[in-house]
Amino acid sequence: MKTIYTYTNGRFEPKQGTIVREFPLVLHVNGREIATLIASPHDLRFLVAGFLRLQGFVDSVDDFHMLSVCEDFGIANVRIKGELPERLKPVLTSGCGTGITFTMPVAAKLCGNIGAASPVDPAAVFALMDALAREADNYRSHGGIHSAAVGEPDGTILLYAEDLGRHNTLDRIAGEALLKRVDLNGKMLVTSGRISTEMAAKAAQLGIALIASRTSPTDMAVKMCADAGITLVGYLRGNKFNVYAHQERLAVPATAGATLRPARTVPSSPIAGVTGVILAGGASSRMGSNKALLPYKGGRFIESIYRQLKEIFPEVIVVTNAPEQYAFLPCKKVPDIFPGMGALAGIHAGLTHSGTPAIFAVACDMPYLNSDLIRHLAARADEGGVLIPESPLGLEPLHAFYGRGCLAAIEVTLLHGERRIVSFFDRTNVKKIRQDEIARFDPAFDSFRNINTPADYFSLRDGEKRGGGPLSEPGQELGRAIN
Repeated sequence: MKTIYTYTNGRFEPKQGTIVREFPLVLHVNGREIATLIASPHDLRFLVAGFLRLQGFVDSVDDFHMLSVCEDFGIANVRIKGELPERLKPVLTSGCGTGITFTMPVAAKLCGNIGAASPVDPAAVFALMDALAREADNYRSHGGIHSAAVGEPDGTILLYAEDLGRHNTLDRIAGEALLKRVDLNGKMLVTSGRISTEMAAKAAQLGIALIASRTSPTDMAVKMCADAGITLVGYLRGNKFNVYAHQERLAVPATAGATLRPARTVPSSPIAGVTGVILAGGASSRMGSNKALLPYKGGRFIESIYRQLKEIFPEVIVVTNAPEQYAFLPCKKVPDIFPGMGALAGIHAGLTHSGTPAIFAVACDMPYLNSDLIRHLAARADEGGVLIPESPLGLEPLHAFYGRGCLAAIEVTLLHGERRIVSFFDRTNVKKIRQDEIARFDPAFDSFRNINTPADYFSLRDGEKRGGGPLSEPGQELGRAIN
């Protein structure tokens, strides 16, 4: 997780978010280094095998003598039956998922390229992106076209380009600037595509002071911009954007009442007195398979949630009636005491088996938990009742704190055959946390999103590939479970 600053209506707010990763893998075949593949850091053996197959170097698994990937050093060593062509001719493609570059400038060498840039008003960034949208006629007419523009700090466009490939748009701008003798040092770049390492490196070579995109940067691009002194803005949509590097270059007018709040230092020690409880007892009927065991972030879905809660709470419990399915998790697994009574029975079981005065109960399919928000709420948890956040959709009982003092009220509710979580609220103390307080940590209320169907899951995975996490596609609604 990384602290990212979200700008909305004249205010900066820090939030925790994930950034899609790039992984450079140097490919050696039969003792020759033939390429460096820039890819996502998962299933790299499949990537290498597929690359060689589609290049025509292998036809079947029998063509491999050896296929080894060392992720620690980013090297793949392959030996195949056939011989490689004596000369390999690279082809520069326009596809956004690939392309070849013969040099990758080191960020440290680029640091001196960017002049002393003046502070930029966020309004100028919005204005330049709006101007880019007006210029992008081809994108609006038939889609599939990337666009980019460079402009002045006042938001006016100097040069514009569009192309099938996002890298090509920047190459076109660089060429036009060269031939027209336009100095790009200190200028702003806006683009419709993701900011990758190549894009960041090219911008740094040109002396660009700020890059803004409607979508995401990669982790290596963030580091390169941070090292090179480039302000990096992503997910610029509507009246908000996220800042990934050098947010101090953006000047918020004092008249807007804006303040740049420093990122809160997240305590490294677990919170005493609260147990994290993961509810894994759902039927997953709409998904068709166990949601908690779906592949996610190099493991299973529930593993990601477990790791995050383990950093926050001294104890984590999984409530499940099939503990053998979660043997890979090094924590206590407990069954429902009232089987068949849904999430309320899971909360009851978690409270009963925990060794702390309160629990934090969360569903096993909520991918965007915000550690800062959870810690903030935990500081106000009441062992005698319920602490529950509100979102624009109402109360969020599957992202709430339950004190041991409400255990009796839950039991009475279950014995009466009532299974909705909120059914016992009139029998105990309930403290509601208002939306505006939640929005300070999670403006989009992504913490409460979950997945219910295969479409939800594939949308989530596609969002991770395009830029990851809660920052993927504003307006994209995943499922929400209310019990």
